[in-house]
Amino acid sequence: MKKSTYVKSGMLASVVMLAACASEPDNDGAGNEGAPPEDNNNVTEEAADNNEGDGEVEELEEGNDLIIATLSDITSLDPHTTSDVPSGNVQINIFETLTKSDENFEIQPHLAESWEDVEEDVWEFQLRDDVTFTDGEEFNAEVVQQNLERLLDPDVGSPRAGLFEVIEEIEVVDDYTIRLHTEMPFSALPAHLSTYPSSMVSPALIDADYENMEDEGQPGDIVNEEPAGSGMFTLNDWDPGNQVVLDANEDYWDGRVNVDSATFRVVSEDLTRLGELETGSAHIIDPVTPSDMSRVEGTDGVNIFQTEAASITYMGFNADVEPFNDPDVRRALDMAVNKDNMLEGVLEGNGTPAVGPINETQFGFSDDVEANEYDPEQAQQILADAGYEDGFETTLWTNDSQERMDIAELIQADLSMIGVDVSIEVLEWGAYLDATAEGEHDMFILGLSLPTMDADYPLHELFHSDSVGEGNRFFFDDPEFDALIADAREETDEQTREDLYVEAVEYLNEMAPSSFLYHPDHIMGYRDEVSGFWADGSGLYQLRDVEIEQ
Repeated sequence: MKKSTYVKSGMLASVVMLAACASEPDNDGAGNEGAPPEDNNNVTEEAADNNEGDGEVEELEEGNDLIIATLSDITSLDPHTTSDVPSGNVQINIFETLTKSDENFEIQPHLAESWEDVEEDVWEFQLRDDVTFTDGEEFNAEVVQQNLERLLDPDVGSPRAGLFEVIEEIEVVDDYTIRLHTEMPFSALPAHLSTYPSSMVSPALIDADYENMEDEGQPGDIVNEEPAGSGMFTLNDWDPGNQVVLDANEDYWDGRVNVDSATFRVVSEDLTRLGELETGSAHIIDPVTPSDMSRVEGTDGVNIFQTEAASITYMGFNADVEPFNDPDVRRALDMAVNKDNMLEGVLEGNGTPAVGPINETQFGFSDDVEANEYDPEQAQQILADAGYEDGFETTLWTNDSQERMDIAELIQADLSMIGVDVSIEVLEWGAYLDATAEGEHDMFILGLSLPTMDADYPLHELFHSDSVGEGNRFFFDDPEFDALIADAREETDEQTREDLYVEAVEYLNEMAPSSFLYHPDHIMGYRDEVSGFWADGSGLYQLRDVEIEQ
């Protein structure tokens, strides 16, 4: 019987059990802000060359070595200096974080056994006392301090430092107790510490990397050479553009994993990945495109793994330029966009329409949010009342992601129905990011990964006035909204905090700095002989319980 597994929040645990008996991202998990699947996954010319024309695959030899065929190579083994999902998928197996997100998107203990807010602006973490790095260094509170200081060091230049900049002081209480003092009460800190950029690196490795920086080396050079973490695997080999091979950590504090090794093989061609899955040259492939799902579902011995992605794809308006400085105009355009058509026409139904910037993967999401309904007639009336009875001309920017170019054409057609004449401009990725950061656009299409599983990050990153010109490319500067999410950030009662996020999302829908389009799904393939595999909302592979039937 074929298996096609779709995983929604709160249901992952049962799916993992089913997979074990029988024998999956924009899309950036904890990746680059707004990067499209192609760019976010850092496809390199070298990787593409290595797989060009590579239509024949050899059958996998019997053994306990897991093979994962992925679209893209990693960029670095240093969790503090990178933010792309392919790198994160390798890093989470070598390094570990203080907390982690479970199958139900709940924050659980990991290297920290427990935590509490001992004061309004102080979080205290009790650490495990039985963890050793693979280079023999001991894990303790001073190591946590050293890692967080490196993560926040502007000389290191972590792209994810903003997740932790609220930390003002790192206090070592004793060997296995650490206190993090924040500039304000910050309820989301344990969730932020579950993301792989906050992974713990061996203190000896950090010292060596700083010494190398003093000799004019780049941050992360030494970590890339011999990464030493406390995780389930150790590095065997990284052949850039080809593959990364990890070996099981025989001394892992939480017990050895079930496989002997895990190889992340770069296979950039979609059909070649499918061929490797079907012939057995790969146990798992990522991604499976929506158009190829039926092929997997119709092939014996292989299956689909599908789960909600912790990400949002959106169309943004530049609130600094006319007519988008008028929230009524923005709201009218939002109401004129048919999001269901996008899902069916581009994603073939593999995602969910967005009612705001967050979905069920995030704390703070609610089905009760009042979103702007698709209503082109009402949109045209609102536009006329705002003084644009005859519409207007504008431009919509996108990068050269095929998915986003397709979305842009659908938006162009939708807006033409209310008299808005849209010209589409396709920009190279780097130029696109630079120009939108400078506010040179009218409208644009981007996305954001939601790695913390908490509404604080996307709402602050995308819409707070402090983020204008960075994540906030809408140039949305609204003191009322800023105050609202500041209250939510500081609130310690979960229900009150959740209510504040519902209010914040509804306020965004009313002011409409963005038209929230959809949340895509992660779609992956796996073989019958693989059990215990799942991926989280960020698209990170969970290999702890994976087994290969011999």
